[in-house]
Amino acid sequence: MQKKSVKMNYIYNMMYQLLVIIIPVITTPYLARKLGADGNGIYGYTISIVTYFILFGSLGISLYGQREIAYNQKDKEKRSNVFWELLIIRFITMTLSAILFYFIFCMQGKYSEYYKILLIEMLANLLDISWFFQGMEDFKKIVIRNFIVKIISVVCIFIFIKNPSHINRYLLIYVLSTLFGSLTLWISVFKYINLPKKINIKRHLTAIIALFIPQIAIQIYTVLDKTMIGAILNDMSEVGYYEQSQKIIKILLTIITAVGTVMMPRIANCFAENNKEQIKKYMYKTFNFVFFLAFPLMFGIMIVSNPFVPLFFGKGYDKVPLIMSILSLIILFISLSNVTGTQYLLSTKRQKEFTISVVVGACVNFILNLILINLCKSVGAAIATIFAELSVTIVQFIFVHKDFELKRVFKMSINYLISGLIMFCICFPMIFLIDNNLICVAVQSITGVLIYLIVLLILKDAFLSDLFNNNIKPIFKKIIKN
Repeated sequence: MQKKSVKMNYIYNMMYQLLVIIIPVITTPYLARKLGADGNGIYGYTISIVTYFILFGSLGISLYGQREIAYNQKDKEKRSNVFWELLIIRFITMTLSAILFYFIFCMQGKYSEYYKILLIEMLANLLDISWFFQGMEDFKKIVIRNFIVKIISVVCIFIFIKNPSHINRYLLIYVLSTLFGSLTLWISVFKYINLPKKINIKRHLTAIIALFIPQIAIQIYTVLDKTMIGAILNDMSEVGYYEQSQKIIKILLTIITAVGTVMMPRIANCFAENNKEQIKKYMYKTFNFVFFLAFPLMFGIMIVSNPFVPLFFGKGYDKVPLIMSILSLIILFISLSNVTGTQYLLSTKRQKEFTISVVVGACVNFILNLILINLCKSVGAAIATIFAELSVTIVQFIFVHKDFELKRVFKMSINYLISGLIMFCICFPMIFLIDNNLICVAVQSITGVLIYLIVLLILKDAFLSDLFNNNIKPIFKKIIKN
């Protein structure tokens, strides 16, 4: 029953992740052309500013709440108390943060009109209770909610966004869809909880603050790039190049990190039951899964970036292929740190080690941004991000080296590294042989997938064999039988 739950939750997440991939494929080329590099840069810059205030208003409650609800899945009274206590804390902190944001950014300034719209985003985050359903491992409701929101957003984008002056409309669509999504989850939550019998918000404060510190650090090296490019260079087109490059990488990352979202509450539950052996089994399987997907995605970006960018974004994005190729390395680093950090360290109440790792990453990112953005602009920010994510991964591996056989973990990666390199060496030169961008991307992608899988078959990769025999083969059998 437990294994089925994990598989179903991952399937639900993957269904949503496929939607997350498909929708930007439809909307990004449209927005790139309608808003231009400057418009997309303004969007990325203003969103990065409000993100800091949402961060301070949230206080890391989403991660903490997900974990605490997972610990108390079987006790309705305890999880009800946790839910209401965290909601009260979030209401107080988000309200204070929104007031501060209004007086600093909304009253005057170049982008005050956009910042006023983004106040709605703060309200949407205040009402967001997806962390509760994640803790309960009820991913179906979250997926349905997100699916509806994404579809509505896409329709509105094509109806209302027509030229670069429509940035305010784009922001409005973004915040209203988020608000609508947050409100929909409230319809279902009351069958899981009761009204609280006793409120004690003080008991959460120490743990929330402990998780809040790493959340600040994470935002510094994931959002600060765009803020610093805009502030140092005062060139929104450079922010736009970086925003578009990062967008593609994040789309691909969701395929891999989806498993972390599912596994965190499961590992937290195993930890609460002191089932260490089961935790290890889950972790090794996840590492293998990460390597299986990360290497082909990383090399794949490097292969197709040159023909893909003009085809996808249109004219005026000449820097994006280089930035995308550099940022592709974070697919591996973030995927691994998602396993060791979010999935393991946080689930097992080792916030201190997690905090140290992301603070190191934030420091590396900030220092390198100061140096490299001045020298290389948006390309410099991409290089800084690579070193920041690498430092986080290295520090976390140092912390978990006694819990897992790292030699076994690294050995898992060999087949996928070899297959990825062979795929790259064969497919990359095709850009010099095929003039048509569409044909080039299609040929490179199909050939790359085939080469990667064929090499793994030659190497007799155990994970691929297990995936085929236990998952793909039974599906085909059912189809043929029916």
